[in-house]
Amino acid sequence: MKIILSGYGKMGREIEKVALQRGHQVLEKLDTPADWMTRISLISQADVILEFSTPDSVLGNIRRCFDLHLPIVVGTTGWRQHTDLVKGWCKDEKQALFTASNFSIGVNILYNLTGRLSAMLNRFENYEITLEEIHHIHKLDSPSGTAVNLAEIILDGMDRKKLWVNRRQHNPEELEIISVREDEVPGVHIIHCESDADRLILKHEAKGRQGFAIGAVLASEWIIGKQGYFEMKDLLNLAD
Repeated sequence: MKIILSGYGKMGREIEKVALQRGHQVLEKLDTPADWMTRISLISQADVILEFSTPDSVLGNIRRCFDLHLPIVVGTTGWRQHTDLVKGWCKDEKQALFTASNFSIGVNILYNLTGRLSAMLNRFENYEITLEEIHHIHKLDSPSGTAVNLAEIILDGMDRKKLWVNRRQHNPEELEIISVREDEVPGVHIIHCESDADRLILKHEAKGRQGFAIGAVLASEWIIGKQGYFEMKDLLNLAD
């Protein structure tokens, strides 16, 4: 594939490494709106755009890709309030977008397990469930997109939880998410389930950025030739 990288930070560099190892070509790296304007002829030659820029830039970059009818893989988080708008673009304009708050295969298996666990715990009110996420100090959004996804899965599965909050809570209807920003931690997500009798923990700990980069490149390979709005459950064929 011919790839354009939108956002060339630490994640972008890791994606470039994986893409080259898999025999793909990186045509260009874009960091600003001016880069898009001055390199439009080169961008239009790409097979796919990988978007890992900033929450403030992502919606405009999606629109730029769609104007060129290029499929885009979005790893930037903090833009999900625009999901319905982007889904509408995909449907009405026959565009292709693949998005994930976390491209790690392990994390997406965690999503699946969390759904099953939540359904089980819904029967046992003596268990309190909380979330914790730990990331590097450079991460812009809080809580992480992955933590929000986990929270929404839990809310779907547990009748007694009505909403999530990003703080310590004392209301049993609230699902607590605690966010920690620490050094250069790539990403840790922990689900704590505790009763008076015991404690159950589901935990995913990233060793580095490679797992995210591999997932993003796999998504880029998969989306070529497709139309629609896609997520990791589509790529991995995980049941809801």
